[in-house]
Amino acid sequence: MLERFKVPVEDRVYVQQEKIRDATEAIFRKMGMDDEGAETCADVLITNDMRGVETHGVSNMLRRYVADYQSGVLNARPDVKILRESPTMVHMDADGALGIHVGPGAMKRAIAKAKEYGMGVATVANAGHLGGAGYHATLAARAGMLGHCMAAPGGGQMVPTFGSEPRLGTCPIAWAAPSGSEHPFLFDIASTQIAANKISLAKRVGVQLEPGWITGMDGEPIMEPVDAPDEYYMLPFGGTRENGSHKGYGLAAMVDIWCNQLTGIGAGFITGGGGQWFAAYDIEAWIGLDEFKKQVDAFLEGLRTTPPAKGHERVLYPGLSEGEEFEARSRDGIPYHREVIEWYKSMGAELSIEMDMP
Repeated sequence: MLERFKVPVEDRVYVQQEKIRDATEAIFRKMGMDDEGAETCADVLITNDMRGVETHGVSNMLRRYVADYQSGVLNARPDVKILRESPTMVHMDADGALGIHVGPGAMKRAIAKAKEYGMGVATVANAGHLGGAGYHATLAARAGMLGHCMAAPGGGQMVPTFGSEPRLGTCPIAWAAPSGSEHPFLFDIASTQIAANKISLAKRVGVQLEPGWITGMDGEPIMEPVDAPDEYYMLPFGGTRENGSHKGYGLAAMVDIWCNQLTGIGAGFITGGGGQWFAAYDIEAWIGLDEFKKQVDAFLEGLRTTPPAKGHERVLYPGLSEGEEFEARSRDGIPYHREVIEWYKSMGAELSIEMDMP
């Protein structure tokens, strides 16, 4: 994550993951979840925070989820149904559950099929927010597999290249691969120029957005630094056609087809979308896992040790900074904005939850 989006030093409150995890699980239980569901949902959010992916941790997401449970938008006790199934795929209806509630289970189904047949795919319809594609893809990597996860949330955020109205969501995509001595490979992106949740972070920490990140309500790219506005549309990554926005737009269109049309939901901008895709590929079907990890280690080390260009400290590979952040936050705690801690305290009082917060 760019330095500009990190919590300013003077506003940081460090919390050990066990404390924030306990408080988060308690809030989910108050929303009506059973213990297993609360633990699953908290693990997604806290793992994101531990990796430094604060856009999809508790700071941004938990208050949104609480509001959706309290308004009845989300179902805390879903009856998940299998709609179609074959040896290598399964398609499920989530019954209005939060994506972080049913997503891990969907990926585990894909992993089980991959163990038997070499590859497996699970798709989910009628689910809420995914909570970060990278978490789910990493579940496969931990099982010795290649992981792939995508989601197509609605169609009211991204304008197509040359478009004046949105037709796509942020359409996140993630790939993960296991390694040996190096931090695992994890490439987790939105198809937009900037993840939507970074707008919330920008408002919280008081930083401006860069030129070419968003558009005005007429679809025109804003090509100067600007404070995060209340109303905007998002550009595909690349920003403008000259800088390759057709690539981000094309990827987002692919995600919408794979997640929404393939699952029978229909185009996100017509139906509201929300389809999710979880895939696992068993490395042992191609090559021995130990040999694969050796080759990945050599590859990642080669990327990491690439001589940096002038003015840059080092070269990163996808997953390196997240792995390093996880180690640091395991030791020092998670640096939350003081406003986030105050929100937890207020929710604790509202829901009659005792919290051990700084």
